[in-house]
Amino acid sequence: MKCTRCKDTAVIALPSHNAGFCPECYLLFFERQVEKAIKDKKLFSHDDKILIALSGGKDSLALAWQLKKLGYDVSGLHIDLAIPGSSADARSHVERFCSENRLELYILEMEKMGLPIPEVKKIIKRPVCSVCGKIKRYYFNKFAMDNGFNVLATGHNLDDEVARLFSNVFRWDAAYLGDQGPLLPAENGFVRKVKPLYRMGEFETANLSFLAGIDYGFTPCPYSKGASFTFYKTLMDELEHKQPGRKLNFYEGFLSRGQKAFAKMDREEGQKPTPCLNCGYPTSEDICGVCRIRQILGDS
Repeated sequence: MKCTRCKDTAVIALPSHNAGFCPECYLLFFERQVEKAIKDKKLFSHDDKILIALSGGKDSLALAWQLKKLGYDVSGLHIDLAIPGSSADARSHVERFCSENRLELYILEMEKMGLPIPEVKKIIKRPVCSVCGKIKRYYFNKFAMDNGFNVLATGHNLDDEVARLFSNVFRWDAAYLGDQGPLLPAENGFVRKVKPLYRMGEFETANLSFLAGIDYGFTPCPYSKGASFTFYKTLMDELEHKQPGRKLNFYEGFLSRGQKAFAKMDREEGQKPTPCLNCGYPTSEDICGVCRIRQILGDS
């Protein structure tokens, strides 16, 4: 197979784009896909101060590498969840990456915040993944707001977004469907949130990381076994294998023809967030979810 762009030997085939690329042209392809996402969705500009949520995995590190290469003003924030068997490995990859790439890094330790995930897991009566996600979103947003960042970027890729859309459609959750997309404007105590990798799948970000020499972590979280998103991704992978390009068509079709309708419905019928009475974080209850968890931990 020859490279679609330069006709040299291709090392990566992308059936969804009906194309193949040599290493050099693949890096250019990836860069242009990210630039297209930023430009088409007006995610941010070179004047913005961008905080990147760094997990230590391939997606967030690939995002940081690409945005820094494109000259954006970026810094990283890693949240150490204190999970035995995975958190130390994730943190070491983030620290090494930021040191090698001269990227400013901030770290928040949930142990010091009084919210180590193993202890949280003991006191909740539902899967810890959703609670862990809530805690991370809380601190990513709070840190950005408190430290002068006007954009929070995450490494969510096309597979993440399609799995989430699939799940939200199954439940016809208007609030989540209205919020889903690569851009959430700043409002009601939330910083602007963006997902510049929404056009790239996990296979594509893994290839970028390999070709760019990014040493990323892949130790799975011991608590993630049986997560519904993993199952949805498997289903969508099978569909993509038989019908290349279906994931991106599904997601972009939703963005162009469905998302605005759900957002309008949520604005008219949904509950408006108000400041948490305890910490001021926007919430639909008197006390936000993170303060309630902290309260339960304190009582246990």
